[in-house]
Amino acid sequence: MNRATPQAGPTVAVFTQLLSSTRRGARLARLLTVTELLSWEVPRDLAERAELVVAELAANAVLHGHVPGRCFRLALTYEPSAGRLTVDVTDARGESKPRVPAPEAGPDDGPDAEADPLRTGGHGLTLVTALADHWDCVPHPPGGKTVRAVLTSPAAGA
Repeated sequence: MNRATPQAGPTVAVFTQLLSSTRRGARLARLLTVTELLSWEVPRDLAERAELVVAELAANAVLHGHVPGRCFRLALTYEPSAGRLTVDVTDARGESKPRVPAPEAGPDDGPDAEADPLRTGGHGLTLVTALADHWDCVPHPPGGKTVRAVLTSPAAGA
């Protein structure tokens, strides 16, 4: 007797981890991301961009989303058939919304422009904007927020 064997649908890889809201936790988020993406055989270009995005979002969660005694959560979802990786970083401070800083003033912007070419901070979300196809911030009840970045592999669209 011949029967059609049901085929498994496309696999989706998921990873979730709570991490301490410390610099060590942010570093561990990046290292865990690299390890998971290697085990999922994610294309190298996508994995490298994801590593930087996770590093920035985890650092922001620790710096701007820290609530004493509360962790932040890293979640990765990879859809190989679409070549799409979703990075979610959830912290406990929903009232502190991320925003990309306005472009810095140039030399021709007048005397009141406040350009600081030596500024060492505030470029993280600009980097995330450049590396991710899309990112946004959504509420995470009861009082937190999730910053979600979506990255796709150029090879998936070919």
